[in-house]
Amino acid sequence: MSKHNFDAVIFDLDGVITNTASVHSAAWKQMFDEFLRAYTENNGLPFREFTHAEDYLPYVDGKPRYQGVASFLESRGIDLPFGDPSDPLARESACGLGNRKNQLFNDLIKGGNVEVYSSTVEFIHELRAAGIRVGVASSSKNAETVLAAVGLLDLIETRVDGVVSAELGLKGKPEPDIFTTACDNLGIYYDRAVIVEDAISGVQAGRNGKFGLVLGIAREDNARELKLNGADIVVADMAEISLDDIDVWFTGGLIEDQWSLSYHDYTPTKEGLRESLCAVGNGYFGTRGALEEAAANGTNYPGTYIAGVYNRLESEVAGRTVVNEDLVNCPNWLPVTFKIGDGEWFDPNEVEILHITWRLDFCTGVLHRSMVVRDAAGHETRVESQRFASMDDPHLAALRYSIIPLNYDKTITVRSALDGDIINAGVKRYRQLNSKHLEPVTEGGQGAASYVLVQTNQSAIQIAEAARLRISVGGQQSNPQISLAESPGAIYSILELDACRGIPICVEKMVSIYTSKDTGVADPLHAAQEALNHAGGFDDVWQPSAAAWADIWEKVDIQIEGDRLAQKLLRLHLYHLMVTASPHNAGIDAGIPARGLHGEAYRGHIFWDELYVLPLYDMHFPGAAKSILQYRYRRLDQARAYAQEHGYKGAMFPWQSGSDGREDTQVLHLNPLSGEWGVDHSSLQRHISLAVALNIWQYFWITNDGAFMETCGAEMFIEICRFWGSKAVYNPDTGRYEIDKVMGPDEYHEKYPDSEAGGLKDNSYTNIMAVWMFGKAFDILAALNENVRDALTDKIRLTEEELALWKDIIIKINIPISDEGILEQYAGFFDLKELDWDGYRTKYGNIARLDRILKAEGKSPDEYQAAKQADVLMAFYNLGSDEVSRLLTEAGYSPPQDLLQVNFDYYLKRTSHGSTLSRLVHSYLANLIGDKELSWQLYMDALTSDYTDIQGGTTKEGIHAGVMGGTVMAALRSSAGLDLTGGQVEIAPSLPVGWRKMSFNVHFKGAEYRFVIGPTGAEAG
Repeated sequence: MSKHNFDAVIFDLDGVITNTASVHSAAWKQMFDEFLRAYTENNGLPFREFTHAEDYLPYVDGKPRYQGVASFLESRGIDLPFGDPSDPLARESACGLGNRKNQLFNDLIKGGNVEVYSSTVEFIHELRAAGIRVGVASSSKNAETVLAAVGLLDLIETRVDGVVSAELGLKGKPEPDIFTTACDNLGIYYDRAVIVEDAISGVQAGRNGKFGLVLGIAREDNARELKLNGADIVVADMAEISLDDIDVWFTGGLIEDQWSLSYHDYTPTKEGLRESLCAVGNGYFGTRGALEEAAANGTNYPGTYIAGVYNRLESEVAGRTVVNEDLVNCPNWLPVTFKIGDGEWFDPNEVEILHITWRLDFCTGVLHRSMVVRDAAGHETRVESQRFASMDDPHLAALRYSIIPLNYDKTITVRSALDGDIINAGVKRYRQLNSKHLEPVTEGGQGAASYVLVQTNQSAIQIAEAARLRISVGGQQSNPQISLAESPGAIYSILELDACRGIPICVEKMVSIYTSKDTGVADPLHAAQEALNHAGGFDDVWQPSAAAWADIWEKVDIQIEGDRLAQKLLRLHLYHLMVTASPHNAGIDAGIPARGLHGEAYRGHIFWDELYVLPLYDMHFPGAAKSILQYRYRRLDQARAYAQEHGYKGAMFPWQSGSDGREDTQVLHLNPLSGEWGVDHSSLQRHISLAVALNIWQYFWITNDGAFMETCGAEMFIEICRFWGSKAVYNPDTGRYEIDKVMGPDEYHEKYPDSEAGGLKDNSYTNIMAVWMFGKAFDILAALNENVRDALTDKIRLTEEELALWKDIIIKINIPISDEGILEQYAGFFDLKELDWDGYRTKYGNIARLDRILKAEGKSPDEYQAAKQADVLMAFYNLGSDEVSRLLTEAGYSPPQDLLQVNFDYYLKRTSHGSTLSRLVHSYLANLIGDKELSWQLYMDALTSDYTDIQGGTTKEGIHAGVMGGTVMAALRSSAGLDLTGGQVEIAPSLPVGWRKMSFNVHFKGAEYRFVIGPTGAEAG
């Protein structure tokens, strides 16, 4: 039995154990050159030889033989049939040419042309002596021959090669099949295995298989490429690593990897995404992970957003005046840069980047950056920075910026700034709108201290930022003269230092942020300046912040053993949720923006996404959850006015909400292609009020906070019921109540195909949730103290007639349902045309935005049974299948036993998943019906959606808070089987394949629970 922290090492063969790469390359070259000479001569083309660097490495190396042939031929524009592996050597097909190469390779092997890497062989012997299992996984069909030729066959406990792959139908690299099969053969968990590879496709396979360590061997001067494509550690040779080094990785590096997000390159097209995913924040404000040196440009976009700071502007667009309210891009506190001698100010986009690493530490909320750059004059400089937003004091932020000259001794000028001369320009499609929200009030400072004060030009919110610099050289404090330069809305601090190679210049920048919107703050500038007087230095602020983060993680962390990617991404999602809303939100008047405090998409508005997020806060941070619900309560009068404006009673909350609770959804939209204005019906998604009601009930149920229900929760809930009661219309012909002029969660369908008016009748999701809500209203009223209930009834003038109406609607609601038990998405949905889904997927590939595809074809999604995201199925997601069945039965319907199954099957095949939320919902429901494989596939799509920017460029505009909260809760609801709908906490674990252990905390009705789920059962404490 091994005493090490890993159990097996799986080696690639070519380039790792043996130097057959040169033999393969020689065989490939001989075969291809002979073929190319004949082919070019027969076709009157110039001959160009096959080379190792330009052809073998990019097209052939590491790939199964026949795929390598096809890949190379495609690169040369040569069209040959793929053929069959049995093709004779003379046949000109990919398989025929591959067989020629194999014959040549075997001839070379028999001639004794195989060289072994002695360091790898020695390492294999060391592994065997230590009791660590050893395997080989290779694309080569000659692996057995090669291993036998060099005398290593008996040392290898399992061999998965090209022959085995063909027999088992395994996919080639970058799929992980050959490596996972090798581990399966040895009985080893993937996360306790090491993969050793020298090819890019190989380390990609290691990453995709989520192995414990992917070790890259850079035989071709490709260390950077191996690192970028999945290698955790890169060495030039196995002599550079030991068993102890690997143990250290498994006890330290692997754990750090699961607590962090790292990047090892600078790619302009990806920087927007990374800026969102590397944001720092604390619920009060969030700051994108932009470079300190970069202003807004086509690559970088700094942005700082403060919860609840909105501004409303008019814009003239295509002959119309439109009004938009935005979450304001507040003054940028990040700027620090430098110049060498009389050179230009340092801009990473204008220099050669020799090395760069970003690492966001979820555990402490610190973003680290290290880079080595070379400018046009040949100066090489290491630049390092660390930044964080304090989770202890929500008004504080800190930045440590270090400059280390590597090959020069010159004067360095450092410039720091607070920049309020900025606009909202983070979303390209909004740039035609008025985007200047800030006006300068004052700026200035003295010595190391500076400040800027701006004000929003409509909402009149003052925003103050103050900064203090602390300078050190070589670790010793320095007090250089600091000059200040002002421009309207911005302040610059400039200092000069004599720099010596190898000696770090360190700038600590402490920042405080206050607004006139903050509770108890009359003078935000004075408050910001005073906060800095007591803040101390970087480490002084970091320590309590790290402690506050530790307290958060103690509550919310979900620990997974067996799946390093899922572990990393669950923590990534939890981290960004805390950036968006933290325990500090208990004192903030704000909801949860759908795109977090990370960008400007959806203009920072608040939608129904809180439905997916709030249960996490209900369990762990009830103070924040209550405040988020009170955001709605403070705007209850606006919701009442909105309902009255449309002829209804009660409270109708807006689909998009910002500062004051008015409807911020656009009622018109401009078609950029036609230049014509069209009606936007999306504000008809009245189900937002049902989401608010569900959030109220779940908060009350989980926290048992009766005081909340007495002071505001019940009033909100009843007023929402009153709205839906007034919207339901009795049809004497059917004897049922109908609800018209609404849209469901599926945003593709806004109206009937032959209608100009927006809205649909009897959306099943809406009607089911409405009657559920009416039923809960009676539970809430019964739970209230009699005096409180009487006072509430008097306050809102609730009548017995209204209560009787709600009871009548519960048993007489119209819910269109087929004989098979399929709930019709809305009345008339079944009459729409069916879409050729296979045809559209074949033609367009990704059809997530099917609505845009159809409109480009001159069609409308209103014509088809095609949904953007879960609609009917949302009722099952919210309430569970048993509750939906109960509500249908109570309304006089006879739902089948397999109600969820038949509805899931019907709508899954008619859904494009144009929203990240859709895969999440379908994953949860697939798990309920027992389709674990589909559930896991959809869950991983949702879990990786922001990490990989699955929607092709949207994450750079802000994270998707709904899917982040939903995937966290799905891990608990699906994998752990957590059920809080009864009077006690229940779990029914069903861990995904590969998850050996899962640990988490739950706070329910005032009690704390700790669950540990393992392969043999679960423990609760």
